[in-house]
Amino acid sequence: MSGSPSLESRAIRSGFWSAIGQLGPQAVQFIVSIVLARLLSPAEFGLIGMLSVFIALGHVLLNSGFGGALIQKKDVTEVHYSSVFYTNILISFIVAGALWLAAPRIASFYDQPTLISPTRALSLNFIFAAFGLIQRTLMTKRLDFKTQSKVSLIAVAGSGIVGIAMALLGFGLWSLVAQSLSATLFNSLLLWVFSSWRPRRVFSLNALRELFGFSSRLLASGVLDTVFGNLYNVVIGKLFLPADLGYYTRASTLQQLPSQTLGGVVGRVAFPLFSEIQDDLSKIKNGLRKAVRVIALVNFPVMIGLMVTARPLVLTLLGEKWSPVISYLQLLAIVGLFYPLSLINLIVLLAKGRSDLYFRLEIIKKSLVVISLAITWRWGIVAIIGGQIVVAILSYYLNSYYCGTIIGYSFKSQIHDLLPYFGAAGMMGSIVYMLNWLLITGSFPLLVLQVLTGALIYIVLCRGFRLPVFMDMWRIIQGRFGAVAKVRD
Repeated sequence: MSGSPSLESRAIRSGFWSAIGQLGPQAVQFIVSIVLARLLSPAEFGLIGMLSVFIALGHVLLNSGFGGALIQKKDVTEVHYSSVFYTNILISFIVAGALWLAAPRIASFYDQPTLISPTRALSLNFIFAAFGLIQRTLMTKRLDFKTQSKVSLIAVAGSGIVGIAMALLGFGLWSLVAQSLSATLFNSLLLWVFSSWRPRRVFSLNALRELFGFSSRLLASGVLDTVFGNLYNVVIGKLFLPADLGYYTRASTLQQLPSQTLGGVVGRVAFPLFSEIQDDLSKIKNGLRKAVRVIALVNFPVMIGLMVTARPLVLTLLGEKWSPVISYLQLLAIVGLFYPLSLINLIVLLAKGRSDLYFRLEIIKKSLVVISLAITWRWGIVAIIGGQIVVAILSYYLNSYYCGTIIGYSFKSQIHDLLPYFGAAGMMGSIVYMLNWLLITGSFPLLVLQVLTGALIYIVLCRGFRLPVFMDMWRIIQGRFGAVAKVRD
């Protein structure tokens, strides 16, 4: 990004709309989830959490890695797009049918007979989603995140209304099912409304073969990542009560909201941009270095903030019945420190076309997950999360090490760039944590005080230490305000 003003300008512009596309829907979804958490029980969220691995795996199989291959490949034609579209439709019916047939076995595995009908209903998600995959891929390749933002925001708001209305009417678990189905349906319908692309009456196996080398490894990596990323839900759902899984999934959702949103924003912009400059190592290195610093600037204070404000945050948003979430959230926030950093290093590997190395890394990291669970499950959920922390740290090391060997930006160099941001965020967190000792009545006033104090202290520290990315943003903001003032004069 550095050294190419036009590329940096495109990154900033598309990054802005990618952020809106992530933050807007996520904010609405967050509000909806808080309302539903107060209307429904932890056990009902736990039951849906038991199905998360199957739903997520189905979506990975549905895309088959072709979406990433279409973005990474430079010389893509309409034949490629139409062939992948029809393939996605076929796969969606196969995946939906498989989940429909597997519903009784899934319910039996968890010893929860009530899961059969919701599982079968959720299988429709794959068919709905298949019709919008190419439109979204095209928008991503063109860096059109503005349209995606509109689509996501409308779909999330509409599905939220459906879910809350059904919860108020007493539909319980089915409120969450309806919310999921309507979100996917609205998304695909709106993508057709806002996109001019339509499939042509062409299909080519040769076109699919051209994509398959990259997409197959991406698919295999996606399957591994999805299965093992949701393995914690499977183990907790199998060994503990549905309510326990409900507490865990709610803590995980609160942690993932900022960390995965940030990872998604950076990833959606970085992949097509890095793919475009994949042959220029210096540009990719500079781009990755800037991305790592941006992630640290934003993610470190948010994750550390979650750790120190967990109690007033959970009690304010969810209520006393969700209090077990507090300790889980504090630990999962440590995991969230590393997720976006791991992701951006993997994106560089994909942009360079190294899906083979990406896949090998996924195998190694998923083996670590299995070892972690095999050791920790007998000591409870807190121990399981402790294992997650160790896996997250090792995963970041592996991703950054191998990425560094290709582009010359080593793990040691990344840590050197990250430490100032971690130091500023750590100092802020220490001061904010001490506010818990004040005799303030009520969780909400304490939370407001902590958030406002933390934001102010962090800005002062970043300005005082003159952290590079913060200073770049500071100059941009000053320039914008200066331009506005001149216009008014």
